[in-house]
Amino acid sequence: MNKLFQIKTYLNFYIKSTNQHGVHSPFVYNLITKCFYKKTTQTKISLIDSYRNKLFSNNSKINVTDLGKGSTVFNTNFREISRIARIAGISKKRSQLLIRIVAYFTSQHILELGTSLGIGTASMSIGNPNSNITSIEGCSETARIAQEQFDIHSLTNINLQIGDLNTILPKIVINQSYDLIYFDGNHQKEATINYFNECIKHSHNDSVFIFDDIHWSKEMEQAWEIIKESPNVTVTIDTFYWGFVFFRKEQRKEHFIIRV
Repeated sequence: MNKLFQIKTYLNFYIKSTNQHGVHSPFVYNLITKCFYKKTTQTKISLIDSYRNKLFSNNSKINVTDLGKGSTVFNTNFREISRIARIAGISKKRSQLLIRIVAYFTSQHILELGTSLGIGTASMSIGNPNSNITSIEGCSETARIAQEQFDIHSLTNINLQIGDLNTILPKIVINQSYDLIYFDGNHQKEATINYFNECIKHSHNDSVFIFDDIHWSKEMEQAWEIIKESPNVTVTIDTFYWGFVFFRKEQRKEHFIIRV
């Protein structure tokens, strides 16, 4: 990640962004005030902290197969699990937000592109234990650790699939419809757009798509702009790290930039 690019991008985001007081859409206003700016319950925080801390204390190494853009931090594929969790894992703030989002929308059928060590997956499972989550991971070793974690923490509503997204995604989503799809599998423009185009066929009026690191690079920003302009998309919310996409036909097309 280019640090100078990141700083400039964030400053631009901050200047343009607002909070709930600059929002006139009731749907988006309620989402911000009743979900984004709410606190996660302590019980759920304790559950995800336990999951994360278990990874932080695991100093064993695995050989990571990276099918996406690749890491700008690690200089080898032989990596400590604890370092992967600390550097590449979803942050505390975002994992708690993910818990609240799944709970707020009562998302039942969830798809995740890119499991990694499963912190985000676990967050969604904790957000709605009654949901059905399918998560796809390209690296078998990373997936193995994630599955061990799911078993240890009794997260039984997760179906972990291993394979290259380009190959297995069309097979997994066939005849399926999803309430929430979390895109965190490949931070490249073409792949992101391809996954979006595949998954949009399996969305409905109330589905929500979450794209990770939409300002990670120039090409990810370009992908985000293309997604925003899709005729199927009505509402988007840019929170800098995440981009939220909605398909609500009852709303006019609007794009929001919100500080979370």
